[in-house]
Amino acid sequence: MTEQIQEQTVAKSRGVERVLGGQFVMDGAGVKINRVLTQPLQRRLDPFLMLDAFGSDKAGDYIAGFPEHPHRGFETVTYMLTGRMRHRDSAGNEGLVTNGGVQWMTAGRGVIHSEMPEQEEGLMEGFQLWLNLPAKDKMSAPWYRDIPTEAVPRFTLPSGTMVQVIAGATHGVTGAVQRDGTQPLYLDIELPAGVTLDLPLPVGHNAFLYVFRGEAVVGGKGVPQARMAILDNAQGADGVRIKAAAPSRLLLIAGRPLNEPIAQYGPFVMNTQAEVFQAVEDFRAGRFAA
Repeated sequence: MTEQIQEQTVAKSRGVERVLGGQFVMDGAGVKINRVLTQPLQRRLDPFLMLDAFGSDKAGDYIAGFPEHPHRGFETVTYMLTGRMRHRDSAGNEGLVTNGGVQWMTAGRGVIHSEMPEQEEGLMEGFQLWLNLPAKDKMSAPWYRDIPTEAVPRFTLPSGTMVQVIAGATHGVTGAVQRDGTQPLYLDIELPAGVTLDLPLPVGHNAFLYVFRGEAVVGGKGVPQARMAILDNAQGADGVRIKAAAPSRLLLIAGRPLNEPIAQYGPFVMNTQAEVFQAVEDFRAGRFAA
């Protein structure tokens, strides 16, 4: 059951800096995805490294899944709208993410994991977000948590807007996961047609939204379905005002930038090239595990 919360207001809304469509790529063993947040945007949207959107009712687009592969230096957040995906990793964790559920994994100093579909037909739709770790935490122990849909806090507003709080806090509701270093805010927002939502955002946080149903309007600029809008960091803005041009659903993601160097080589994200070379050497030497 969702809790009803009172509306909030922002004095000055952020605007839209850019609207982007992402890039369709094949990943894993041949999974078709839309890479919404690509590598060239990592500095602008620090601490976020990547956002993939996947969605298909054709088994051939997802059935091969993501066999065993390594990670070091960041966190992966998988949010499944519809479908079933099995996680296994070298730290001994195993879980099944299903409709509305979330998997949050901290790769830390190194983990090898697989993500494989547990369905052979039907729709599979969801997102994977990569969240950077501060330099001091990059070599931390791996961590993993399954969050079923019933454990994701949610609330409704008098306007009919529904909000799920995956991470961070908004409108006095604390999300399923908190992170001190990056302070991420990760919301799934559903807006009836014509409704306007005022959403406070921390000053200094980088923020973007991704519309996956309908069309939203921010600062007079339309953001169509399957498009990401990078929100500006306008001085004096204390949040964002979003209007639904049609019944809409979107992700709103914000975080405190780390302002640290980013050195990435595929599944390894460190602060220097030397650390990346060490990650490759450690993986090849079998030093990734628990």
